[in-house]
Amino acid sequence: MAVVRRADPVDLAGLRAAEEPRSTTRGRLRRWLPISIGLALAMTMIVVAAAAPLIAPLSPSAQFSDAVLKGPGAIDRHLLGTDEFGRDLLSRIIWGARVSLEVGLVSVAFAFALGVPLGIVAGVIGGRMEMLIMRSSDMLMAFPTLLLALIIVTALGGSLANEMLAIGVALTPNFVRLARSLALTIREQDYILAARALGGGQLRVMARHVFPNALYALVVVATLYIATAIRTEASLSFLGLGIPPPTPSWGNILSEGRQYIKCCPWLTTFSGLAIMAAVLAFNLMGDALRDLLDPRLKGE
Repeated sequence: MAVVRRADPVDLAGLRAAEEPRSTTRGRLRRWLPISIGLALAMTMIVVAAAAPLIAPLSPSAQFSDAVLKGPGAIDRHLLGTDEFGRDLLSRIIWGARVSLEVGLVSVAFAFALGVPLGIVAGVIGGRMEMLIMRSSDMLMAFPTLLLALIIVTALGGSLANEMLAIGVALTPNFVRLARSLALTIREQDYILAARALGGGQLRVMARHVFPNALYALVVVATLYIATAIRTEASLSFLGLGIPPPTPSWGNILSEGRQYIKCCPWLTTFSGLAIMAAVLAFNLMGDALRDLLDPRLKGE
């Protein structure tokens, strides 16, 4: 007669306890790695843009006739090579970071300052005011961001200020719609009803209660739209409607180098990588801020 041995009981609690530190470590790594990468890239871009006169090895407009279309490292003083006029590519990319960051920050700040109050007013007050604001916003949103910015820049002329204004106006409807949707949700909360019962006017309710509670989502979206603004600025400059030469911009560096892309690919490669790194940095920062600021994700 065969003897059946009972299996030893499995210590599930011990297995869970042993697995928990590993899962916690992996969770923290997944949470903080994108934040670290995005923050490092964004801070690098900010430092490079702010310290461009100190970091750039040469003047971005200086031409060297003996170093036309030289490859990266071919000459010691031109680390990333030169363009068709003999200008140092590294210096031009460093100075181009200043233009891209300035356009990204100023245009998003303009869209935020204009769109958020309009959206909150539309969501809280409602009525004809809401209809007027939202129909105007819908008219602007009928155009893609790049196309609307292209139309405005074409009408006003290519310059840094006009480029900021065009991108800011093109991004404003997005903030209007987001702020309105947040205001519609917040205005039904009990603390809003209590504030109104205590005699708070519409302006006080919007400034003291609606806007602070919607701020985290607005900041996250603003960070993401900085990447959109940088990409739009590069597109406008690539099309010849951005900041005029010889001022360096990542977009016009890319545009000038496309005719030499077969023989001199570094002209488009390094400027394209700079655009990609900037967009990636602010996208990662936006996702990280959402995870950190959104109260619904704190348990996760």
